[in-house]
Amino acid sequence: MKGIAGHQIRGLQQESEINVIDNTGAKVISIITVPDYHGVSRRIPKAGVGDFVIASVTKGTPPMRRQIVYAVIVRQRRPYRRPDGTMVSFEDNAAVLVTETGETKGTDIKGPVAREAADRWPRIAATANTIV
Repeated sequence: MKGIAGHQIRGLQQESEINVIDNTGAKVISIITVPDYHGVSRRIPKAGVGDFVIASVTKGTPPMRRQIVYAVIVRQRRPYRRPDGTMVSFEDNAAVLVTETGETKGTDIKGPVAREAADRWPRIAATANTIV
């Protein structure tokens, strides 16, 4: 896992609902916490593109529902600035389910993936169809 250059704007917080764009059976997840988030005491943890989160499956196939899963954020609605100065935002918030070590659980990713997430997580970059 590589670091992201520049100041990252985190657009998702605890209990945010995110679409899942892989073929694992989960459709929507809700963020429980963001491991390794370093903020002020009692501040709600926030996550942005490329961040690793722990989440709960709220919608999906019956065996997947109510499971605790690990995920990586690959798209966010909130605009964020890239090191070259361009502002990037997507139509929706999206995540990909991964194992604790960062291996993708699904075999297919639907839709675009942000370059920041693809650079930081090589297994997501290998599975993604489009990197923006």
